[in-house]
Amino acid sequence: MHITQTRNRGAILAVLLTGQFMANIDTAVANVAGPSIGADLHASEGAVGLVVSGYVVAFAVLLITGARLGSSLGYRRTFLLGLTVFTAASALCGLAPGITLLVVARFVQGAGAALMVPQVLSGIQLHFQGRDRLKALGYFSIALSGGAVAGQLLGGVLIAADLFGTGWRPIFLVNVPIGIALAVAGRRLLPVDSVGHRDRLDLTGVLALSTTVLLVIVPLLLGSERGWPTWSWLCLLLSLPALALFEYGERRTAARGGRPLVARQVLADRSVRAGLLAHGCTSGTYFALLFVLALYLQGGLHKGPAYSGFAMVVWVAAFGLAGPILPKLRRGVRWMPVIGCLVLTAGYVAVLAYLLLGGHTGALLFALLGIGGLGLGISANTLIGAVTSRMSSEYAADLSGVVATNAQLSGALGVALAGSTYAALAADPSRALEVVVAGFVVLTLIGAAAAHRLVR
Repeated sequence: MHITQTRNRGAILAVLLTGQFMANIDTAVANVAGPSIGADLHASEGAVGLVVSGYVVAFAVLLITGARLGSSLGYRRTFLLGLTVFTAASALCGLAPGITLLVVARFVQGAGAALMVPQVLSGIQLHFQGRDRLKALGYFSIALSGGAVAGQLLGGVLIAADLFGTGWRPIFLVNVPIGIALAVAGRRLLPVDSVGHRDRLDLTGVLALSTTVLLVIVPLLLGSERGWPTWSWLCLLLSLPALALFEYGERRTAARGGRPLVARQVLADRSVRAGLLAHGCTSGTYFALLFVLALYLQGGLHKGPAYSGFAMVVWVAAFGLAGPILPKLRRGVRWMPVIGCLVLTAGYVAVLAYLLLGGHTGALLFALLGIGGLGLGISANTLIGAVTSRMSSEYAADLSGVVATNAQLSGALGVALAGSTYAALAADPSRALEVVVAGFVVLTLIGAAAAHRLVR
C-alpha cells in the first residue's frame, strides 16, 4: 500500500465513515430490541443473548483477518465485499422467521462488519496526511462514538413506532436501502485498488488468532451475566496457550520469509504498544460507561430506554468538538494524547464528586459527562493519529486491524469488569456507580501514563 493523492477525499471519507457508522449502530441496536425479539419469536433468554452477542463475537474475532484481506485483495474491494455481506445479512435478520436463523444471520452480519470496518482506517491512512489526517480521524471517532449511542436511540424509536406492525424488524431492515445506496456510491467514489504484489493470507495464523480472540471475547461477553461459570474461566485460561501458539506460528512464518498475519514490526514498536495501551484503557471505559449507565438509569432509577439513550447525547456532542478543534491547533499538538486522557480523567472525577455529594441524575450529570466526552474525543483522535503515524503506509492494514481489535477487546473487558462490579453492588445503585466510576479514574490515569510514553 502507498499513500495516494485524490481529489474527492471528502466523498471517500463520507463513504467509509457511513460504513463505520452502520457497523457501530448494529453493535448496540439489538440490546434495546432484546425483550421484543424474545417475546415475538418465543425465544429463551440465552438465545436472545446470542442475537446480541453473536454479532460482537464474529466482529471481534475477524477484524484482523478483515484487515489482512484488505491488504491482500485491496481495501476498496474488501470494503465493498464486507458491505454486501453486511447488507444481505441485515435483510436476513429482518425477515428471519425464527430465532435460530436470526442468530446465524447476526453472526454473518458481524463477519461482514469485520471485513468492512478495518478498511475505513486503512483508507484514511492511504488518502490523508498531516493535519488532514487528524481532521479525518476526528470524524472517524465521531462515527465510532456516535454510532453506539445512535444504535440505542434508533432501536428504541423504531420499536416504539412499530412500523406496519413489524415490531423490532425495522432495526435491521433499515440497513438494506442504506447499504445498497452506499455500495453504489462506493463503487463510483472509492479509488480502484492499485495493482501490485498481493500477500497470501496466512490461514494458519487466521485460525490461531481467531481461536485466541474467541476464547477471550466469549467469556468476557457472556461470563459476567451468567455468574462466571467454570467454562468461562477455562476459556480464558486456554487463551494463553492459544496466544503462545499464534505467536510461535507468526515467528515461523516470518523466519521463512512469509508475511505474518500481523507484521512483526508493528507490535515490536514500543510507541505503538504504548499507544494501544492508552487507547485500550480510555476506550474501554467508554464502552463500560454505556453499559453501566444504562443499568443505573433503567434498573436503578427506573428511567426509560429513551432517557438512557439521550443521557449520552451531551457526551457525543462534546466528543465531536475535538474533530474540528484539533487540526486548528498550532502548539501543544504533540502532548494532546496525554491532555485528552487527563481531561477524560477530570470528567470522571467530576461525575464521581457529583455522586458522592448526593446527586443522582439530571442535566448536571449529563453536562459533567460532556467533560469526559471531550477528553475521549481528544485522546482517541490523537492517539490513533500518533500510532498510525509511527509506521509507513505499508503497514496501514496491520495497524487498522490491531487498533480495531484492541478497542473491541478492551471494550468487552471493560463491560465485563464494570458490569460485574455494578451487579455485585446493585442493591445501592448510586454506590455501585461510584465504585465503577472510581475504577474509570484509575484506568484513564494509566492511559495518560502510557500516552506520555508514546509522545515523549
